[in-house]
Amino acid sequence: MLLADVVATSATVAATRSRKAKVAAIAALLTSAPADERETVTAYVGGALRQRRTGLGWRGLSSLPPPAATSTLTVSEVHEAFEALSALSGAGSQAARAAAVEELFGRATDEEQAWLRGVVTGAVRQGALDSLVQEALAVAAKVPLAAVRRAAMLAGSTVAVAGAAFAGVEALGEIGLEVGRPVSPMLASSAPTVADALAKAGTGSPVAVDVKLDGIRIQVHRWDHEVLVATRSLEDITARLPEVVEVARSLPSSRFVLDGEALALADDGRPRPFQETASRTAMTEGVVVTPYFFDVLHLDGEDLLDASAADRAAALDRLVPAEHRVPRLVTADPGEAEAFVEETLRSGHEGVVVKSLTAPYDAGRRGAAWVKVKPVHTLDLVVLAVEWGSGRRSGWLSNIHLGARDPATGGLVMLGKTFKGMTDEMLAWQTERFTELALSPSTAREHYVVEVRPEQVVEIAFDGVQRSTRYRGGVALRFARVVRYRDDKPAGEIDTIETVRGHLP
Repeated sequence: MLLADVVATSATVAATRSRKAKVAAIAALLTSAPADERETVTAYVGGALRQRRTGLGWRGLSSLPPPAATSTLTVSEVHEAFEALSALSGAGSQAARAAAVEELFGRATDEEQAWLRGVVTGAVRQGALDSLVQEALAVAAKVPLAAVRRAAMLAGSTVAVAGAAFAGVEALGEIGLEVGRPVSPMLASSAPTVADALAKAGTGSPVAVDVKLDGIRIQVHRWDHEVLVATRSLEDITARLPEVVEVARSLPSSRFVLDGEALALADDGRPRPFQETASRTAMTEGVVVTPYFFDVLHLDGEDLLDASAADRAAALDRLVPAEHRVPRLVTADPGEAEAFVEETLRSGHEGVVVKSLTAPYDAGRRGAAWVKVKPVHTLDLVVLAVEWGSGRRSGWLSNIHLGARDPATGGLVMLGKTFKGMTDEMLAWQTERFTELALSPSTAREHYVVEVRPEQVVEIAFDGVQRSTRYRGGVALRFARVVRYRDDKPAGEIDTIETVRGHLP
């Protein structure tokens, strides 16, 4: 299959808001893909490469060769090229990588170059979420969507089950939980209050209220003496967390799969800042983490995915000692739940997750069975610069750079960037607004980052503040998203850097 077919489908998907039309376009592409290219086509139409790392980024793609006049690149050739790129390391790898980019992109047309750049940098925003690709795969292979979803969650990805889907529902059914192979984790939806979460997850019945730890999501597999520790994205980090491996080997079973968090603690038992815990995934030494588990998916030869949460909790209690279980309250009383949340926040944790006691473990899905409740913080900040979007946001100014006031210097301090929370109407408005505010309006479209006059105030919601060496102020916002633009507030009245630092844990 030609890469041009994938690029054309990506453009079709990006151009429509109709879910039905998106699914139909993707299904048509998957139907026409050769059997030996289905997995790669499935990944590409979802806007991702099959390689976890390629060594490429914006800098390596800043200067590309002239595009080819006609489409000749095949999907297999592109996949093989990225496989070779991902294997480059050591002396001479930089020059070899540059030559490989020249070769690959030199064979790509203008449209293909733009798509390749987007897929490498994670900027293909075509509205083809994994759930849509799963729907399209079910349509193309003529199998039930439920069978595709379950197989994908157990295999760890939609790409991994693309071949089985075309082999039929029986082949999908043969894909089960396999100890030693990470599965997609169950996810939580959100609610603004504990009462809302109780109504959503429990509908009046008792629920479990778990402390929400701000750590690294881990999935721990043990079979005999072997242990695998995987992240939320299914990356193997076993070698980086020996203390987690040690705890797993100490448990009174030689075959299980656990879901939990790894967390760095201060001497007083309070959680350390998130980035200190997260640094362990980057092989940083000197930070000790402690594992806490809140669910069990398999125990002693028995899969527990379809068991009720209450039954899984009983199995977890038998396997894991209390010091390695996430603190939990079981209640139907909103007052008790509120008191538990208040104590949780006083202990330095970020909130709670309210969980149905009757629901199965719905791996890879986000629904009403788990509902997280976290305090919402907001700041009024100013926009310092904006980046041009790509994919579905191509032609719009999208990612905004955020700044706070520094009373000591009278200047502005950057805190990070965000493109989240923006509607299409907001994108259109801010493109016009920030073009007007551009320091160099005549050349605004010639640069990826457009610096603007710091006049537009924006209200930003965020989940927390962490220390950061990337920005001059020494802090950065976590999970920042736009609430609204504030024309009622002058830039001189935005929040200060000291206010921001006051949110540090």
